Amino acid sequence: MADTDPHGPLGAAERRAAWLFLAPFGALLGVFFLFAAARTAWFSLTDYDLFSEARFVGLRNYGALLTDDLFLLALRNSLMFAVIVTTAQTVLALILAVFVNGIVRGRGAARTALYFPSIVSSTVMTLIFIWLFQRRGLVTDAANWVANEGAAIACFALVLVAVQTALVWNARRRYDGVAPLDPYFLIFAVAAALAVTVLLRTAQILPAGEADEPISWLNTRRTWLGMPVTLWSVAAINVFTTIPLMMLLYLAGLQSIPRDLYEAAEIDGASRRTAFLRITVPLLAPVTFAVVTLGLIGTLQMFDQVAILGNAAPIESRVTLAYYTYYNAFPPGGAPRIGMASAGAITLAVLTLGIVFLQRALGISDRAA
Repeated sequence: MADTDPHGPLGAAERRAAWLFLAPFGALLGVFFLFAAARTAWFSLTDYDLFSEARFVGLRNYGALLTDDLFLLALRNSLMFAVIVTTAQTVLALILAVFVNGIVRGRGAARTALYFPSIVSSTVMTLIFIWLFQRRGLVTDAANWVANEGAAIACFALVLVAVQTALVWNARRRYDGVAPLDPYFLIFAVAAALAVTVLLRTAQILPAGEADEPISWLNTRRTWLGMPVTLWSVAAINVFTTIPLMMLLYLAGLQSIPRDLYEAAEIDGASRRTAFLRITVPLLAPVTFAVVTLGLIGTLQMFDQVAILGNAAPIESRVTLAYYTYYNAFPPGGAPRIGMASAGAITLAVLTLGIVFLQRALGISDRAA
């Protein structure tokens, strides 16, 4: 009797149809990935400049990478950039997702508004950030104002904390359940802090600084916490444009968690913080694995935002592994070094795979705890 089980093995016709539908993707994968990867691996073992015949040199290009100061700088920049941006975008995306998930009305509008930065072209967004971070840009002016008004800002913060603490402490002597950031008391605390700061500033008790030179974010070789200041600016761009996508992934994960778990935790007396740490975070482990993996791959291969900077920043302050590959393939005013560029590309691919597998092995699993 013939097998009529619809869920049984595929017949010859079904297999042919499946291969037919997979053929276009397979062809693209074979030509633009497998063939390109094999070609790059071969070029990494040669001395090639696009014009003369490729000459086999073995592992000499990989040895040259280890003695190239620009490559070592690019490697350090890429690793620090990947760790900083991936951590920031993962934490902020989770916070935004929890915020949006808690909205009862207008959740769709909030989700659309927060997702908007991911729709804008990265080129356009980078040009906007260059305008903000230029020598007389809005961010530069704001940073200079903070530097000049540091004493006034510190005074305002101290008075605000002191007044708010005093009001809350006094209220708790008579009433229970007064929150540390009670909005009623916070209004008086802000008004008092502002009045004291303005009074002290008017009396010239609080000095105002005068910066001689505006802060330079792009055209500088300065570093902060081991990473060039220019790459910190690029990191801000990257975090701003990638958080929305990560937020949607977390939001989908949050909406798949049964409400019964939170209700049971509330009955058992668990606080919102405890419920978040013991229920939300463990059950979002698969999403976190995906977010961190996508973040690491994207940041390690970040190229376009650095390339758009062009001569606005020195090469030492913006070079990454991806840009190092491009810089060797198309050096300004020099012959292409395809062998070195290919060796850099293979190194970047191996590093990306290694870090992703290491990240999985060290505790971020694709299964819920």
